[in-house]
Amino acid sequence: MGKIAFLFPGQGSQYVGMGNSIYNDYKTAQEIYDRSEQLLGIPIKKISFEGPEEELKESKNAQVAILIHSFALYMIVSQKLKPDIVAGHSLGEYTALLAAGAIDFPDALHLTRLRGELMSSAGEKSPGTMAAIIGIDSEKVKAICDQLSKEGVINPANYNSPMQTVITGEIPLVQKAMAIAKETGAKRVIQLNVSGAFHSKLMDDAFIPFKKVLTKQEFHNPSIPIVMNVTGEEVRDTESIKTAIERQILNPVQWVKTLNTLRSANVDTFIEIGPGKVLSGLVKRTLKDVSIFNIDDSESLKMFNEKSENGEFKQRGT
Repeated sequence: MGKIAFLFPGQGSQYVGMGNSIYNDYKTAQEIYDRSEQLLGIPIKKISFEGPEEELKESKNAQVAILIHSFALYMIVSQKLKPDIVAGHSLGEYTALLAAGAIDFPDALHLTRLRGELMSSAGEKSPGTMAAIIGIDSEKVKAICDQLSKEGVINPANYNSPMQTVITGEIPLVQKAMAIAKETGAKRVIQLNVSGAFHSKLMDDAFIPFKKVLTKQEFHNPSIPIVMNVTGEEVRDTESIKTAIERQILNPVQWVKTLNTLRSANVDTFIEIGPGKVLSGLVKRTLKDVSIFNIDDSESLKMFNEKSENGEFKQRGT
């Protein structure tokens, strides 16, 4: 019998209004949001529920907003269903660590807030951008980046699916790569609305202070397996977790490898928990013969509850 994986989305999936319905409908969500505001000292409910969008998408706000939303949903879902294994996309790794019991919530909250602040600041000091290249394989995208990297910083950031790779780097080089990708046969090329070149050397200013904080951060051995972005492989100990999330700031997200590792671990049901449906789409484009469900708000929680009661999500053992 197949296993169940919970997936948690990363930055870019945020939207104004996220979390509002679950805050109104679930006491668990109210407690998590209220506690988060006390711990952070910022009006994260207002920013998440009302915006404005410009304020929500700033890394320092987007990252904690996504973490809180995803974790609140997870705490509601886990009352009925526990995952066999977890993974998160970039920032989503922090929610995966929470779900695996590898970090305490106040620590995860403060780490993601710091991560967002440092990444915003690094983006101001070393301007960069990112772009999604859709319709050509990752090897071709990597070859374009390798060709342009002689001129400066550019590299793949996210290996999202076999035919979707996000690139990151200096603005002129990313724009050059976008033009080359179109000539090479890419179906779509989209410059992303981000505040910096995440997962590249342009994040050095974020990496160094973040690494110092991480050395003092306490982690716990995960209670369930977690697959990490940097290697796309499972980790089970605190040192491997620290190394993986430290390296993640400067290195690509190996999401295709992550999904293949989950499939090899006999996962056949993927439940995306958090804002949007990005990861559900990437699973669909990468794996065959799997079930996919996403939980984002009160309405999808209601559908999840109905499916659970009908026995659609049977709890598997690891």
